[in-house]
Amino acid sequence: MGSDMQYIEHERFLAARDKIVGKRHDDKGIGTLAEKSVHGVLKHFFEPNEDYHEVAMEGYFADIYGPNGVVEIQTRSFARLSDKLNVFLQYYPVTVVYPIAANTWVSKFNGTTGEVLSRRKSPQHLTVYDAFYELYNIRECLGHESLTVKLVFMDVEEYRLSTRSRKVGRKRTDKYDRIPLGITEIVTLECREDYVQFVPYELEEEFTVAEFAKEAHISCDKSSIVVNFLCKIDVLKRVGKRGRSYIYSVNE
Repeated sequence: MGSDMQYIEHERFLAARDKIVGKRHDDKGIGTLAEKSVHGVLKHFFEPNEDYHEVAMEGYFADIYGPNGVVEIQTRSFARLSDKLNVFLQYYPVTVVYPIAANTWVSKFNGTTGEVLSRRKSPQHLTVYDAFYELYNIRECLGHESLTVKLVFMDVEEYRLSTRSRKVGRKRTDKYDRIPLGITEIVTLECREDYVQFVPYELEEEFTVAEFAKEAHISCDKSSIVVNFLCKIDVLKRVGKRGRSYIYSVNE
């Protein structure tokens, strides 16, 4: 497992962001974007050479295929990723990059004038545990020696377009885009043992989902997803029952 410094390689990140967002603005005050910004910025961050972007191979398109193998930037559901991974992993080293919005600022702007109407910091702070729901979809690939997962924690500006609904005459806001402001941390996961670090140190040797939730500072619903995921990749094991609750321990 590896964790890099805050705002690592910030100059390279800024160059990647300028490549996608650019310094020019259209008449609405928001940059004209050829693709969603988070995906585009990360693609240029991990590989600035566009000759290596969107490469057709083995019946699929790789986001990046270069000297270090295949890189897939996955900003949405992992549900359809497993088939592509199973093919790529037969021939190439593969890195799956998953961005996580650690801090988000929400800006509403007028779609007609481009005026920014308001800006606030969202109270929502995503953590590594928010990635486990998606990682569950590629759980069978996580033990492969050629697969690396990079969880990229970012500060993000989320732009929402404020419009007036014709049907009810009320204002509504629609998500327009998310602009990455900076990378605060990259967590690299290369084998199942790397996931043991996400089991809270304060837990007793045997614990329930509720006890995991308390020590990890997450909800019981999220804890249930996390514990189930860690069981599926053999990091945890179910060892018994306490009342109506199952008991788990680290699988050594």
